[in-house]
Amino acid sequence: MLPESVSGAVAGLGRAVLDAVLPPLCLGCNEIVSAPGALCASCWQGFSFISAPHCACCGTPFAEDLGPEALCAGCLIRRPRYHRARAALVYDDQSRRLVLPFKHGDRTDIARACGGWMARAGADLLASTDLVAPVPLHWRRLLMRRYNQAQLLARIVVRTTARRDVRLAPDLLRRPRWTGSQAGLKAKERRRNVREAFDIHPKWRPQVAGKAVLLVDDVLTTGATVEACARILQRAGARRVDVLTLARVVRPAL
Repeated sequence: MLPESVSGAVAGLGRAVLDAVLPPLCLGCNEIVSAPGALCASCWQGFSFISAPHCACCGTPFAEDLGPEALCAGCLIRRPRYHRARAALVYDDQSRRLVLPFKHGDRTDIARACGGWMARAGADLLASTDLVAPVPLHWRRLLMRRYNQAQLLARIVVRTTARRDVRLAPDLLRRPRWTGSQAGLKAKERRRNVREAFDIHPKWRPQVAGKAVLLVDDVLTTGATVEACARILQRAGARRVDVLTLARVVRPAL
């Protein structure tokens, strides 16, 4: 077995050779960057990362600080079923260039950086989470895509968090009913489309009661999907259901 210093030097040499042949590219624009999974300076400035101040419930960013317990207009009108939601990025033209290749273009390498951003954005959620569960795909969708992007993100989030007692539950939820695409549907139509579309895997059902569950997905649009998942988990006795996504749609203030 090689000493640690020698193995580290060998690994460093291997990375240098690989970078010389296949230099790391920016996740946003494919320009050459210093390290794999990084953004160039231009793309970094162009991405809208979400940080405080934001809605205490859904995480919608605020233009000014209204206090740590302030709610957005949407949550005041209709409080979501989940407890809190956080996202790393605003879903806009810039972040779409990252999300769509990851979701539909086999760019699974993007998950590592994105999962790290999500772990930082959801640090307050992860501090009290017991189980981390990805939003599931129907088996037909999984067969077509070959991977569940939410599961890849959930795995990186759990691996990145400093807590060692957070448990990844990759198959906690199932999606037995085919719902088709949610694209183009209005909020009420989305809620109707995913109603009773999810259930809990029997092997996990005894372990959900009294637990804080963190749902992971790629994009939060209207919240219909994660609310349908939250409803199922709450029926099973989950103590709290939070949501963490890579990006979220931010609608104009009312």
